[in-house]
Amino acid sequence: MANVTTVPVQGQILVNIEDMSMLKDIKKAISMVKGVGKITLPRSKRLSSYERSLRDLDEGRVFEYNSLDDLIKEIEGYGKCMTKS
Repeated sequence: MANVTTVPVQGQILVNIEDMSMLKDIKKAISMVKGVGKITLPRSKRLSSYERSLRDLDEGRVFEYNSLDDLIKEIEGYGKCMTKS
């Protein structure tokens, strides 16, 4: 009886790049390797509105008002400065 060994048809390698300015050159070099079919770069993760809000808190982009009326007054004042005179 013969032993049958299966060989993966397609594999994947993950490369971590420290210097992003070298990305184009690294991509070109990898594409020259025999057997490399396609090189794809992962998209940046898009943050949810909740995650963006947490980032705003961490980076200090937060405004505090004593009352809702103070907030409304500022919003109305902002609209007035945006209109053409």
